[in-house]
Amino acid sequence: MYILDSWKKEDPVVRWSLPDRIFFGHGACHILAGVFLREEVDSSFKPFWIKPVKHPGMHVFVSDGEIAFDYHGYSVVDHLEKHHWKVWKHQYSDWSAEIEPVDFNLLVTAELNLRNMRGPDQYLGDPVSRAMAFLARINHKDAASRARNLLAS
Repeated sequence: MYILDSWKKEDPVVRWSLPDRIFFGHGACHILAGVFLREEVDSSFKPFWIKPVKHPGMHVFVSDGEIAFDYHGYSVVDHLEKHHWKVWKHQYSDWSAEIEPVDFNLLVTAELNLRNMRGPDQYLGDPVSRAMAFLARINHKDAASRARNLLAS
């Protein structure tokens, strides 16, 4: 996993110039999830928030309960969660988190700011358009099917 230097997240120019997977994997995951839901890529998916007890490591993804979607693409929910825990436990041995359903709008700045997340208008460019372009490059039906096939393995 790519570990992002904290100063890169604070510099708007550097943050915006990151490759999409790093941009959406380190601070804009909620925007990607919000656009996924808004565009109704798959209406059976709901948003979830990995909310650390302490330390960094917050993450938002969407899931139908079996498979998930985030900046990695589609994966088995259990695999996504285990990977996230492994990475952050490696950084902080006492890292832990709760997974909560998201009960707020992932594209409304005021609601995001209450949870220490940036709103779409708080980036150098337009992260909503960037997320739409990211989603458009994916064959969602095939990618979701490949993830579902892993469930049978």
